[in-house]
Amino acid sequence: MKAKIAGVFASCLFVSSTLQAQSLDTAKIDAVIGIKGVLNTNENVFKVTSPRNDLKIAVDGWTMPPFMGLGSWAAFTPGMGGNVMVMGDTVLMQDEVNPAMSAALDSGLSVTALHNHFFYDDPKVYFMHIGGEGPTEKMAAAVKKVWDKIKEVRQANPQPGTSFGGMPLPANSSISGKDIEDILGVKGQTSGGMFKVVIGRTTKMNGMEVGKEMGVNTWAAFAGSDDNALVDGDFAVKENELQAVLKSLRHDGINIVAIHSHMTDDNPRILFLHYWGRGKSTILAKALKTAIGQTQ
Repeated sequence: MKAKIAGVFASCLFVSSTLQAQSLDTAKIDAVIGIKGVLNTNENVFKVTSPRNDLKIAVDGWTMPPFMGLGSWAAFTPGMGGNVMVMGDTVLMQDEVNPAMSAALDSGLSVTALHNHFFYDDPKVYFMHIGGEGPTEKMAAAVKKVWDKIKEVRQANPQPGTSFGGMPLPANSSISGKDIEDILGVKGQTSGGMFKVVIGRTTKMNGMEVGKEMGVNTWAAFAGSDDNALVDGDFAVKENELQAVLKSLRHDGINIVAIHSHMTDDNPRILFLHYWGRGKSTILAKALKTAIGQTQ
């Protein structure tokens, strides 16, 4: 048994050392992204950084230099089978988040988190974390598409947007909950012409099962009118469901506004993504139904 364990350990060391020994095609990454990167030879990681020099961003009234945490970056290291692994963080204004996210998802990257790093920032800044593994050129091209999409948004509108746009909502809500219930297959509750459904999920914490009423749930709240509605809510997803749900929601035009955890030590681990959509209530409900179908 000891010899078998030693053999497994030696194999793991061999795989690890082989990965570290692989060389990165840094010239190809530079050429594809169009920005000169830096190689850390100790960790065999090649990092490309793109500071947000295009905007003046103030935090708590102080104009913040990109050096202080306003730089998008992508780091590449050898992966399995000749591929590379990429991880990174992208600095985004609110109106850049969803176009950049779609660019990442459509290019084969995973989006693993979306959140803020500051309080009292003006304009408001969000950070989108990405990851992926594949051929060097494909991964570098995917990063470039994300960063090019940011430039495209800013070239169209130099100043960050302050709203999602669209028609103003009616002063009083009048959502037909029955239509939404029929689409989602879940009974909801009404309040002041608004309508809300909650779908429970379960996980375990410290060996105890927790579910819907403890906050492990997917929910959707509708306001406005049936022809001019908004929906906001939260998806509770397992880690292996996150990318499929994000792709589904973005495909149907639903905006993602946050991706993060709500708990620690949960098993299976549950992640939460918050969203905001506008349109006809039934179309929004159908988009949510499709995304819910990506969960187990």
